[in-house]
Amino acid sequence: MATAASRPGLPRSGAEIREAFLDFYEQRGHRRMASASLIPEDPTVLLTIAGMLPFKPVFLGQQPRPAARATSSQKCIRTNDIENVGRTARHHTFFEMLGNFSFGDYFKQQAIQWAWELSTEVFGLSPKNLVVSVFREDEEAETIWRDVVGVNPKRIIRMDEADNFWASGPTGPCGPCSEIYYDFRPEHGDDGIDLEDDSRFIEFYNLVFMQYNRDAEGTLTPLAARNIDTGMGLERMAQILQQVPNNYETDLIYPLIETAAALAGVDYRQLDEKGRTSLKVIGDHSRAITQLICDGVAASNLGRGYILRRLLRRVVRHGRLLGIDKPFLTAMGEAAIALMETAYPQLIERREVILAELQREEARFLETLERGEKLLAEVLSSKPKQITGEQAFELYDTYGFPLELTEEIAEEHGLTVDLAGFEAAMEEQRQRAKAAAVSIDLTLQGAIEQMAAELEATSFKGYEQLEHPSCVLALVVNGEPAERASAGDSVQLVLDSTPFYGEGGGQVGDRGVLSGEGSSGEGVIVAIDGVSRNRSVFVHSGRIERGSLAVGDLVNAQVDRACRRRAQANHTATHLLQAALKQVVDPGIGQAGSLVDFDRLRFDFHCPRAVTPAELERIEALINGWIAEAHTLEVQDMAIETAKAAGAVAMFGEKYADVVRVVDVPGVSMELCGGTHVANTAEIGLFKIVSESGVAAGIRRIEAVAGPAVLAYLNERDAVVKQLGERFKAQPGEIVDRVSALQEELKATGKSLASAREELALAKAAALTARAEAVGDFQLLVARLDRVDGAGLQSAAQGLADQLGDGAAVVLGGLPDPTDLGKVILVAAFGKDVIAAGQKAGPFIGGVAKACGGGGGGRPNLAQAGGRDGAALDQALRSARDSLLAQLQR
Repeated sequence: MATAASRPGLPRSGAEIREAFLDFYEQRGHRRMASASLIPEDPTVLLTIAGMLPFKPVFLGQQPRPAARATSSQKCIRTNDIENVGRTARHHTFFEMLGNFSFGDYFKQQAIQWAWELSTEVFGLSPKNLVVSVFREDEEAETIWRDVVGVNPKRIIRMDEADNFWASGPTGPCGPCSEIYYDFRPEHGDDGIDLEDDSRFIEFYNLVFMQYNRDAEGTLTPLAARNIDTGMGLERMAQILQQVPNNYETDLIYPLIETAAALAGVDYRQLDEKGRTSLKVIGDHSRAITQLICDGVAASNLGRGYILRRLLRRVVRHGRLLGIDKPFLTAMGEAAIALMETAYPQLIERREVILAELQREEARFLETLERGEKLLAEVLSSKPKQITGEQAFELYDTYGFPLELTEEIAEEHGLTVDLAGFEAAMEEQRQRAKAAAVSIDLTLQGAIEQMAAELEATSFKGYEQLEHPSCVLALVVNGEPAERASAGDSVQLVLDSTPFYGEGGGQVGDRGVLSGEGSSGEGVIVAIDGVSRNRSVFVHSGRIERGSLAVGDLVNAQVDRACRRRAQANHTATHLLQAALKQVVDPGIGQAGSLVDFDRLRFDFHCPRAVTPAELERIEALINGWIAEAHTLEVQDMAIETAKAAGAVAMFGEKYADVVRVVDVPGVSMELCGGTHVANTAEIGLFKIVSESGVAAGIRRIEAVAGPAVLAYLNERDAVVKQLGERFKAQPGEIVDRVSALQEELKATGKSLASAREELALAKAAALTARAEAVGDFQLLVARLDRVDGAGLQSAAQGLADQLGDGAAVVLGGLPDPTDLGKVILVAAFGKDVIAAGQKAGPFIGGVAKACGGGGGGRPNLAQAGGRDGAALDQALRSARDSLLAQLQR
């Protein structure tokens, strides 16, 4: 019988296997679902670790099912056994899980039969090479495999709960599993099969029969709607069908190994096991880091960002072990994108972002690696029996060299690291910090003032680094001085050194996080939402998100890179704006204030007149031209007199020391500035003026956006233009003319409508004259007239008064909209004889309106008022009639 690999027409490549699986289930009524992101919606999970994870809310009944049946190829990341990557045949960080799912539709028999059909007929696997496992208590599954499918009973292996029973958690949906294994050595027979023998067996398909609900006591209750959740490892099936000794040598990973080997100038087939392992690690991790960045993960020292950073650094480290001494991550990124772009086209869309992040992180790590490896090499040259805790701590504290990397390098040399000694050195650092810290016993502001007065100036590292190990010197918790803070507390704290920029020079303070083990050892995370300065002491404000923090603790201070980049773009753009104003409007323009935020910038300047639209266009064009010219900024410290002599412009409101920091955009702008800036104007991207206005006598203000904020600004306006175009059925260039025409049309229509309303009100009023009451020489008319606006009601009242003569006393009230009792209109129109008798329309109608919860007034002969209680209108009009009647009868 031909093997699966030799039979023509069978799926063989990774792409063919993926498509064959999805097509098989799509033809059987399954909805093909795209892979979800590696960043899961489930907040309890760091990364997508299984094919079923995107459907977990459906299985738990928290979301409606997308279809009765679904199938997907889900990308996954697991790093719990990262040390095995490259050393075993099948451990990976990134892998693809092929799955078919039933949400209350088909169940065991159908799932088992399709799994067998797919494996034997589509993928061509011989039943002689297949073994299945079942949960030891699942008689039903065993019966289906044996009696319906026809599997040899000796090749049906019962397993215990640890291996073959799946649960979503301690409580909730759960059920038995059944797995299909491939047997590489069927000639060894069917007796005594041990599925734990990895050299002979590989599990490639797992079927989960979700049929129970487990309560807090562990009791299993059958589910009303039973589900199927399966997973087939794409890499494992590729190994089987491509007949290679491990997953790494399949077409899903091996091209990346070849790329890395070429960069190192080596031949994978000729390397020893150590060299092959390094190439396997590079190949595996290159897929993982490319997909993580594509899905929005940025390297950091926290959470999924830390996972990305660790994988990136392992790639670089193993590259150096192979002799690659130049940056090569972008080359691996390019190869990974090319390998996976057909299945995941978003890799093409995010290509520049992926390569830029790889380049930045590799450059950052190479600096750390070079410094740390040099010191570590000196230590290793003395042939020690162990890396001491003090040596490991010096690498970590002074050079930022990760402890796990020291452990990894030590292991390569057959050594271990004294972890207890490392912890002791950490504790000594904490104690030294506590001794240097101050005791605070003041209010929040007083505490901050005290910190500033008694602590030395904070060492700012943020020009060169965006993360730095630091020590907590002082704490204020929830407005009170303290030695310790816990999760949920609002804190202000001072570090001995910081990469966070403290608000100053118009630029807002950085955002980011502090992380570390914390005093309790369980790990602490502090979200920093602002940094201020007081007497050169940087005060970090934020909230403890997890764990506890104490004075003396060591933390890793990490700036939010995205926010910093936006602030840098806006700050450099502000310098360019001032230079453009001087060039276009007036060389004598001086700054009167500024704001550099993450999403916008504001620049106030002395100018006796408004900047014209034409000038604003020239300013924009000039600045965007400088951006496109890609000027590299030159930043240096110099004596203030030297700086001024060179033409450097001082920032408004800043006090400068004898030695100042000068930010120079050659040929464009030179300013004294302590803020953070881009390295090259091209990093700004775009600049857009949002508004120009006057804020005080002789002071003008320009608000603008730069960098990523421009895209958001333009997108918002583009959406408005598109909506207007759709509503007016006009092209963008026609919208202004269309709106102008509509305005004119609306104005004319408004006039016609007002005239029509008046005519209608007069027509309605004409019928009321017969209802006028003769009171001596006076004519009294009080009536309700709804569906008439204020102007119409005034016209009607005045018209009635004119008809009734000088003795007319007319009061009208009504609801413009009878369904809206919250708006009442009242009008009074009195003839001159009524006024002579002592009645004035203004005070009178104001009194009537009070009964309707309102007020108003006007002239003696004509006045209008309003109210908010329509239900009281009829009674108010009756009271008005009675009052006038009594007054006019005197």
